[in-house]
Amino acid sequence: MTIHTTHPDVLKRLKRAQGHLKSIVTMLEGDRSCLEIAQQLQAVERAITNAKRTLVRDHIDPCLDKAVHDGKQSARDAIREFKALSKYLG
Repeated sequence: MTIHTTHPDVLKRLKRAQGHLKSIVTMLEGDRSCLEIAQQLQAVERAITNAKRTLVRDHIDPCLDKAVHDGKQSARDAIREFKALSKYLG
């Protein structure tokens, strides 16, 4: 498995989301306010979105470009893969 330069950042973001999720469970069990819980849910959503965006962009730059340049993948296949990946950016 290839480790990309951004994987540590993605991992950090996911661990942050994991911590927020744990907090949300505790908040729900502790009957905390809906506003506080909603804020934590927003933080989880943002952390996951940023992790996903970083991961996809990291794959596009070095992986797809290098695969085409090295002749391991045709430009057509790289574009097809890019289109498939792009649906996860929204």
